[in-house]
Parts: sequence; C-alpha cells; structure tokens
Amino acid sequence: MFDDVDSGWEKRLVPPEVSLSRIEPGMSIFLGTGVAEPRTLVKHLTSSEMGNLTDLELIQIVSLGDAISFKNTAHNHRYRLKTFFSGWLASEAITSGSVDMIPCRFSRLPYLVESGAIRVDVAIVQITPPDRAGYASLGVSVDVAKYAMEKASIVIGEVNSLVPRTMGNTFVHVDDFDYLVRATEPPIYFPRWPVDDVIDKVAANVASIVEDGSCISFYSGALFEALGRHLARKRNLGIHTYFFTDPLMDLIKCGAVTNRKKNYFRDKSLTAYAQGTPELMKWLHRNPLVEFQGIDVVSDHLRISFNDRMIAILPARKVDLTGGIALHIGKGNVTPGPGQAQEFFAGAERSRGGRTIFALPSRNLKGQSNILLSVEDFPNQFTNRESLDLIITEYGIASMIGRTVRERAQSLIDIAHPQDRADLIQQAKKANIVYADQIYLTDSGALYPEKLACVHAFKEKLKVRFRAIKPSDEEEMRRLFYRFSDTAVYYRYFSAVKTMPHRKMQEYVNVDYQRVMSIVGTIDEAGTERIIAEGRYVRHHDRPFADVAFVVDENYQGRGIASFLLEMLIRVAREQGIEGFTADVLADNKSMMKVFEKAPFPIRAVMEFGIYNLTIPFGDKEAAAPGPAQ
Repeated sequence: MFDDVDSGWEKRLVPPEVSLSRIEPGMSIFLGTGVAEPRTLVKHLTSSEMGNLTDLELIQIVSLGDAISFKNTAHNHRYRLKTFFSGWLASEAITSGSVDMIPCRFSRLPYLVESGAIRVDVAIVQITPPDRAGYASLGVSVDVAKYAMEKASIVIGEVNSLVPRTMGNTFVHVDDFDYLVRATEPPIYFPRWPVDDVIDKVAANVASIVEDGSCISFYSGALFEALGRHLARKRNLGIHTYFFTDPLMDLIKCGAVTNRKKNYFRDKSLTAYAQGTPELMKWLHRNPLVEFQGIDVVSDHLRISFNDRMIAILPARKVDLTGGIALHIGKGNVTPGPGQAQEFFAGAERSRGGRTIFALPSRNLKGQSNILLSVEDFPNQFTNRESLDLIITEYGIASMIGRTVRERAQSLIDIAHPQDRADLIQQAKKANIVYADQIYLTDSGALYPEKLACVHAFKEKLKVRFRAIKPSDEEEMRRLFYRFSDTAVYYRYFSAVKTMPHRKMQEYVNVDYQRVMSIVGTIDEAGTERIIAEGRYVRHHDRPFADVAFVVDENYQGRGIASFLLEMLIRVAREQGIEGFTADVLADNKSMMKVFEKAPFPIRAVMEFGIYNLTIPFGDKEAAAPGPAQ
C-alpha cells in the first residue's frame, strides 16, 4: 500500500522464531496496542511449542485482536494477558478470570512503565518500513510504545508495509530494535458502522449542543458514525481524542474541522490511536493534519482543558434516575472505561465553555429501558454524579448541573421512551425521589411534539432554543414566575398572583398536547438551561379557536421573542385545524398589543372593562394584512 523508501533494512529481517528464541520464562512482554497489534508475532506466540515461551506475562493497553486468544491457553500457564481496557473482546475474558484487568487512568500509564511499577522485559511493536535515514513510524498507535521500548531489554519490530506513516511523536530508529520481523498478517481494520433511526436521532440531539469552534472527542461506534454526519455543517471544529476514526476524516475533508480555534496543538487533530477502514489508513499516510502523540499527552486532563469549548462525548449503556452511569462492556465495545472517561470528563469540565455529554438510546435492542431506578447492579460504573452535565437520548436532552435529585429524575424520565415513563414515575414515587402527588399524563410522552424544537438568534447575539414544555420544567417555570414584577404578573394573570406552589405549577407544565400547546424559550446560562419565555394556547371547548398568551422574562423583552413565539404557535395551531386565536390584553399593555399587531392576520378588538378582547382568524395569509386593532 505504502512506498518503501529504503530497502536496506530488509537485510536485518529474521524469522519470527529467531526473535522469540531470546525470550526467557517469566518475562513480561509489551505488545503493540489495538489495530497496531503485531499480529504475525502474536500468532507465532500463540501456536509455538518452544520451551522457553512459558510463564509469560503479556501486557497490552487495548486488546482488539489476536492477543485476546491467549485466554484460551490460560489453563496451561504459558501465558497470562494483562490489559487496561475492558472493551471489545476483553471484558468476557476478564469476567471469566482468564485475563487480568488493571484499573488505571491512561495518563498514568507512561509513569507506571517508566518507573518500573509495570515491568517490561520485551517490547514487540508494529512499525512501518524504515526510510533512508533509518526512521520508521509507529503508525496508528503511539500510546506508551516508546516508554516500553526504552525499558525493555529486547525490542522486536514487526515491519508492516500496510501501516501508514503517521506524523507526530511516532518515529523510532531502526537501531532501536534488536530484531526486525516481516509482517505476514494485515493490520486490523474496522468497517463503517451501520446507523439506525434511533441512533441518528440521538446523534442529532448531541450535535445540537456542539457549537462552531468547539473541540470534540470521538470514539468508534454507530453513535459517532451518525454524529459525524450531523456535524458536517459546523464550522472551525477541533479534534482532541483518543481514537481517530473515519467520521473524523470525513469532517476534515468537508471543512467542518479546521482546528483553528484550538489552544493546544492548534491546526492539528490530536490523537493517540486510529482505527477504521483501509481508506482511513491510506488517508493518514504522511498526513500533516493529524498529530499522533503519546497517551500521556493526549489523555492528560490539564492539556485537554487548554482547549476552549471542549466537548467530551461519551456513550453510556444505562443511566439511573439519580445520574448514575453504567458504561458499555462486551464484544464490539471500543469506548472508554471509567478511568479513561474520567480523563476527558475532567478536561472538558475545566475547559472554558466545555461540556460533558453521556449519550444513549432510550431502550436497548431487547426493548428494555436504558433509564432505570438504579444502576448499582451493572458493572463498569462511572461514579461522578456530582459533576454530570448533560444526558441525551433520542427524546431530548436532560441537564444535570445544579439540579436536585428530584429534578434530575424528572428530566431523565422526560427523555426516556414514552412507554417507559409512567412506570419510571411510579418507581420514583416509591423510592421517594419525586413527590408522592407527582402528575403524569399517560399520553403526553407519545404526543410530545419534538419536531417543534429549533434555535433562533435575536438582537444582541441572543441565541434562544425553543421546544414544547415538559413536566421537568416545573422548577424553571416557577423561577421564571418569581422573577416577574407585580405589573408583569398582573398583565399575564389579570390578578395579583403572589405564589406558584408545586401543586399549581405541576398542573401547568403537564399538558395535554391535543388541547394545549406550550412552547418555552431557553438560554444556556453557566451550563444550565434557563427558561426565559413561554407562549401557550388552549383550545376553546365550543369553537375551533384557541386562547393564546405569552410571558417573557423582563430582562429579555423588546428583542422579538414574543413575536417569534406567536409565529410558532400560529403555525402549530393551523396544522392542528385551529382556525384562529383569541386573547385578552390589558389596555395599557402596549408592548403586547404591538406583538399581536405584527401578526400576519387581521385583528378584531373589542374593549371591555379596560381589556382588549382580541380575535385573530387565520385566513389567507397572503391576502391578510397586519394592522392596528380596530
């Protein structure tokens, strides 16, 4: 695949058996990681009957390929594999006791090797053919290979001409090796992941959080395959990630990723590993846009935090109502364990404008809810509830920052599968997580109009997200109410309402979407979602009209938010067969009258007891001309 610049190194090639003959019983052998596994030598180790290859300790940071087959020979005590990553095939072997798992943050691994806490006697790594100066590249896996080579008394290089020559801290000299062996096995390739509709919706919700100029971390899997497509129209994204994959290649090719806004390795996509298709490997060959560095550089949370708007996107297996996370295990899992997740979680948390996201479908492939009362019985737990930010499913986004356990539970139930929400409410009531009188309208989940969600920019660069109201908005709507002046309350409710207790507010936020439509406007404030506006209509019982009203935080009035809400409500109402709006506006509420006067339909107004009774029939929009109340 790739050009061999110099052929002189071939004189140093030896058969695999010659290099393995130097190994002594009891030695610790470091094997190249992931897709850079030296498969030819690993297979010879597996099948060899050489007497010296016994009681050996094999060390591999991430095991994705043939090395895991050593679990089948564990009974004869010839080999024992140690790994730091429980994904892919390794978790089953770890559970069975045939492979040892070392819990550790990736950023600590170089220190453990360098200090001798993890002993390395032999290092076997995969490399590219050396160039004329004698330098080879470690290709698509840097991790701690250089540290292992420095500590080992025997260093073996498996030369593979199919490995791309990558840029960064990847180069090693041919004189650093005691033996060179020609690879007869191809590298490990990963096909593109298939994406279904559910995962695509999860990815779309995740993408809505990623702003232009953000720096992102990626893993392999269907979620990230879909996410790459949804990020294609973003601008000036950066990459700081463990694994570089095909979707990230796509984002660089389409121009969404430029790395211009990064503060750490500006203009470069930083990674320690790559995995994907042969096309990706060809693209990475001598590509200066991708910088490969050791795992201590890539996974250090302080270095990660140097990037503004760092977005750590982490796939989850299960989430409980208090914010407990269970991460993935088992075959096919190439996403992080708790230790690795903590690195990027902490980095994004310290980053200016950074966000942390756990994403998952609301149900698993068996149709069981992925949102539970508790995850305490699941392995591979991420136990940092106190610092959780966002949890995302195909049904929406739940914010955890600054929320009570009750508020978290309500938010998570709102993004569970609609058919699971009633049962989750009952479980939460029994566990005293939510109020015993908590309302839940059974049909509301299935009827929730998620397609209404949108983002609009107003004056003074104010970006507001609009969506239909949810039961979990109870506390935010209460806070909005108490921010109003007495005058604003009177304009909205026509009376001096002083309190809005739980009983009244939960009735307000639990709506029957067939009869009532409520749209809230939210902004991001210090990482939390804050409601600053609401517009709602309620159908009349005796005619095909609906009564409409608005409320906007006084600090955000005069920017067109109410007018935008009116336009949204008109559009929804017409789709639902409603023929017009009615509204009651106090005569001295001139700002609200201006909002209605801007509507694209004629207004009929009748003054009665200091209140304008407005009627706005929806006729032909093109024929109708907005004008002042008559």
